[in-house]
Amino acid sequence: MKNKVTMQDIADHLQISKNSVSQALTGKDGVSEATRALVKETAERLGYVYRKSRRGRQSEAAAPPASIDPSAVLQDGGTIALIASDYAFSRKSFFGDIYLSVDKELKKYGYELVIQSISPEDAEALRLPAFVENRSVDGILILSHITTPYVQAVLDTGIPAVLIDHHHPSLQADSILTNNRFSAYEGVRHLIELGHKDIGFMGDIDYSPSHYERLEGMRLAAFEAGIRLREDWLIQDAVEDSSYVHGAIAQMQERPTAWFCVNDGFGFMITSALQHLGVKVPQEASVVSFDNGYLSQVCTPPTTTLDVNRRLFATYAIKQLFSRLENPDQPYTEILLPTQLLVRESTAPPPGRAEER
Repeated sequence: MKNKVTMQDIADHLQISKNSVSQALTGKDGVSEATRALVKETAERLGYVYRKSRRGRQSEAAAPPASIDPSAVLQDGGTIALIASDYAFSRKSFFGDIYLSVDKELKKYGYELVIQSISPEDAEALRLPAFVENRSVDGILILSHITTPYVQAVLDTGIPAVLIDHHHPSLQADSILTNNRFSAYEGVRHLIELGHKDIGFMGDIDYSPSHYERLEGMRLAAFEAGIRLREDWLIQDAVEDSSYVHGAIAQMQERPTAWFCVNDGFGFMITSALQHLGVKVPQEASVVSFDNGYLSQVCTPPTTTLDVNRRLFATYAIKQLFSRLENPDQPYTEILLPTQLLVRESTAPPPGRAEER
């Protein structure tokens, strides 16, 4: 059986970049009209199948995604792809819930879901899944952070796409996000209201804009309370590894009385490290984390956390994707979803305040 022709085949034939081929075929700026015509002629000659959305492109103004009824938009079914990094798929307690919710929601409207994990090597080489290269899917959901160049390469194919739990200033796409700043603000505000002034941060802000925004929310809460955060207690390049976390805390000559962690994994590891070092949680140190995943629930004591409603991610992502399929020229939209602070046994007043009470 003859293999399907891909954009890379066209690029190799013409000795130009795959990105230029994508720009030419999708009508985007960045190539001359002569190059665009040559690419289209070559694509047709080689037998490249350039699949458009089922309803075609329209130019009418879009209604807000919440008002779109998916069953009325595309009634003939189809296939939606979900792609994410190996790391994201490894976080089964969080992203697994989103994947299952997406699959369940799509089945209501007769759509099939195909998934693909993107390895670091594929991301580095900008190797797209075959169903993306061949345009054999109607839309794409991009879950969490891969790399900005890789996500851009997916967007350059022209297949309608929605980002879930990720965004970036250079990416022109619809995004469904947690309200990271305000949620982190609420978590840190809880610590401040308990009386904590010495608060540390644990996370890797280079991993994704979401993690950076959570640090910004922490800074906002501290600023409003008139608290000056110690920069040496803000571990912004942390590795999500128990040995690393234990070592980072053990080497501190002075320690915070409370920690805000960028996710539940770090919250679990900090609690374990503190207890191993003889620090009682929450009597001597409090911990707040983010996501309300499995680790926050099985931790001893259970971790106070910001609960992210994963089902809402699925619902809004699919509505926005179907809205994009129906109205491809509508302005790009970012939707911020709220969280809920779940106060558990990992937070209490700092030692001095607890004794006063």
